[in-house]
Amino acid sequence: MGLCHGKHIHNPQNQSENPVIPGDLEKQVNNNTEIVATTNYPSPSPLPNGFKNSPANSSVNSTPLRFFKRPFPPPSPAKHIKAFLARRHGSVKPNEVSIPEGSECELSLDKNFGFSKQLISKYELGEEVGRGHFGYTCSAKVKKGEMKGQEVAVKVISKAKMQTAIAIEDVRREVKILRALAGHKNLVEFYDSYEDDDNVYIVMELCKGGELLDRILSRGGKYSEEDAKAVMVQILNVVAFCHLQGVVHRDLKPENFLFSTKDDTSALKAIDFGLSDYVKPDVRLNDIVGSAYYVAPEVLHRSYNTEADMWSIGVIAYILLCGSRPFWARSESGIFKAVLKAEPSFDEAPWPSLSSDARDFVKRLLNKDYRKRLTASQALSHPWLMNHQDIKIQLDILVYKLIKAYVCSSSLRKSALAALAKTLSVTQLAYFREQFTLLGPNKTGFISGQSLKTALMKNSTDAMKDSRVLDYVNMVNSFQYRKFDFEEFCAAAISVHQLEGMDCWEQHARRAYELFEKVGNRAIMIEELASELGLSPSVPIHVVMQDWIRHSDGKLSFLGFVRLLHGVSSRSLQKA
Repeated sequence: MGLCHGKHIHNPQNQSENPVIPGDLEKQVNNNTEIVATTNYPSPSPLPNGFKNSPANSSVNSTPLRFFKRPFPPPSPAKHIKAFLARRHGSVKPNEVSIPEGSECELSLDKNFGFSKQLISKYELGEEVGRGHFGYTCSAKVKKGEMKGQEVAVKVISKAKMQTAIAIEDVRREVKILRALAGHKNLVEFYDSYEDDDNVYIVMELCKGGELLDRILSRGGKYSEEDAKAVMVQILNVVAFCHLQGVVHRDLKPENFLFSTKDDTSALKAIDFGLSDYVKPDVRLNDIVGSAYYVAPEVLHRSYNTEADMWSIGVIAYILLCGSRPFWARSESGIFKAVLKAEPSFDEAPWPSLSSDARDFVKRLLNKDYRKRLTASQALSHPWLMNHQDIKIQLDILVYKLIKAYVCSSSLRKSALAALAKTLSVTQLAYFREQFTLLGPNKTGFISGQSLKTALMKNSTDAMKDSRVLDYVNMVNSFQYRKFDFEEFCAAAISVHQLEGMDCWEQHARRAYELFEKVGNRAIMIEELASELGLSPSVPIHVVMQDWIRHSDGKLSFLGFVRLLHGVSSRSLQKA
């Protein structure tokens, strides 16, 4: 909830004569700064490592990228970000005056969660293993019941720190999400929630294997490709599951993945859902949350969906493979600028010695255009991971979004997409075959609108009900009477934007246009094309669409074909 642990930043101008090795990760301590939600500002001294499932644990040490000397406090974050954080968590400096806004007034806040108040009767609390802005985490032993004698972790969240309605809702939602998603092998196991007059208590599995960050550091800053694959598969398995349920984590980083035990083959568990939220495929979130080094560009633009998690996973993958952060600066504003403008380097060692599939995997996750980024299910189907033994392919909600757009498209665009689908390679088709199989084709090899709904229901948890993903699918009435064989399914589920983000896009587009010329291209007037695309009469079609059609025969030009593949709207044409 609210406060996130992040990396501390050090000044490269004032270091001793023994710099860290460039590209290696080195854990260091800075008593002056911590990352709160998206940014850094002064805080109390950091804490020792431990079970860091506190919603606001700020104790993680710094891992700078280049040569660093003595720590320095970063400049203040942007005013609008500070204001947003203050509103969200009520974190106001002692000498500042906060103006309560309606339900956010301290006196009117309802801090009764309806949880059981019998914590002490069931658990014997042990030593503290971590502390954050809103509370701390401690170990505990179960005193009675089926789990008697078992050690657990208890996350203690102070009610006194919940100074806004949003902060209270963050805690309520965290418990709800953990309860709904319980059972996934790569998600920390949730046992129960309690409260008293002073605190909320979240009882969870105690992971004794330490953070993923600690494992990275113990290996000298980087993993072998095979070991990195094992980590990425586990991360993607749980994130694909969450995204299908309509849950976006919003704070994925190595500190928020713990190993169950110290064994090298221990399961990796996602923790800290304090910043998570529900989201439908057609909704954009605007809260500024996350940790600076892992925050996606679209989060900084305040318009994002589950793709933001995939960017964070891309950052983790980059660190695993080379031991350096892809984006780094001496201040949080510099980090944000790097995330928005800079491109990660794949030229320095060890990247040239790594496989082309590994480089492609990371590049496709760190694409600044979220539309071109891989989903979690697509990442699991990527050639770099495809044959790994622990992969569990999940149904991809993106398929539903693309099919919805397809069934609403013109016949001309459907023909263009069919031509593009015919250019896919066997490797690229693997993802589509997996998704088609998950949708449950009948004996004749067709899926229907009912198949789409049934498949989703089979994978539904209570979280999916809260995120209203099912409502999104049920609203697509055009699914109802449609049937797709595998060939048309590929045309419907292909993402033009993602294909455009690949190096081979030009070849795909040219080859698809050749096929379209033979089968789907026909003479068409600009007015007819505008009508078929459902454009508003207010669009100056002759101005913006004149280069879509060849003057020689009245058929779509290559430029018109590519634009048709993307789909058009009155708004996009008016902008053009």
